[in-house]
Amino acid sequence: MANVTMEMEFFLMEFAHTKELQVLHILLFLLIYLVTVMGNLLIIVLVTLDQYLHTPMYFFLKNLSFFDLCLISIIVPKSILTSLTNKNTISLPGCVLQVFLVIHFAGAEVFILTAMSYDRYVAICHPLHYEAVMGREVCLRMAAASWFLGGSFGSLYSAGIFSLSFCGSRNLPQFFCDVPSLLKMSCSKSHITIDVSVAIGIFHGFFCLVAIFFSYICIFNTVLSIPSFQGRSKAFSTCLPHLTAVTTFLLTGATAYLKPVPLSPSLLDLLLSALYSVLPPTLNPIIYSLRNKEIKAALKKLLEIVKSTIIVKDFSTSVN
Repeated sequence: MANVTMEMEFFLMEFAHTKELQVLHILLFLLIYLVTVMGNLLIIVLVTLDQYLHTPMYFFLKNLSFFDLCLISIIVPKSILTSLTNKNTISLPGCVLQVFLVIHFAGAEVFILTAMSYDRYVAICHPLHYEAVMGREVCLRMAAASWFLGGSFGSLYSAGIFSLSFCGSRNLPQFFCDVPSLLKMSCSKSHITIDVSVAIGIFHGFFCLVAIFFSYICIFNTVLSIPSFQGRSKAFSTCLPHLTAVTTFLLTGATAYLKPVPLSPSLLDLLLSALYSVLPPTLNPIIYSLRNKEIKAALKKLLEIVKSTIIVKDFSTSVN
């Protein structure tokens, strides 16, 4: 029976059935994936190499970029491969692994976004104590906590899903393995393990949301008390990218996981699911780089170094 379970395969939903639409899906997802990978990798490289970006805010941003990079890499390449090969199957162990990784990085990202809001709260509301409160050890502990919580939720959810029985249709109403679709397919009458996992996950998300909400209440109260318009503008500009990232992540996540799962999803349902897995990782590098002078300065410095290296190399080659 165990061997039968391990050899079970699920059939993922496809975005398109005609060759033309499949090619469009491949090209669009490939373009989005490459842009997202390059954007997040660029932020990771810039924050790592530039000494001026070795601050708590950019440390958390680097972790956020890594989580976004991993999250989109778990889902999008598999979807592209499905259209390329016309093979829309995924094994049960592969499906469980996908659930584990998606929940792991999504849960870790929620905590990192909360840590970033706390960082902004300390920086704006208690600037004199910022260096003492947001020390290197504290930042490392917060990052470690995000990994631990993400891994714990991933293990709980994947174990809960793996314990269910799937004795009916194996057609997943989704283009990747997610908890709501698998629960819809399960013929198990008791979902105690996964119900407990979902309850813990909801509590974690609610706690983080409340923490972010209260952080920004304190931040806005402090910012509005700043007498100069320039000071208020500068303070708001450091918060705006984070607020946009939080809103995008939570809204797309709520849309994907709280809406009812249809037995036969439409193209609109699949697109809404794609927003959750594609939009936040794609937008975050844009959000944090367009209005960020430090990131732009670090990029300009890196380009100058690369340009100088190329010129020196060309000169050496011509001399030889």
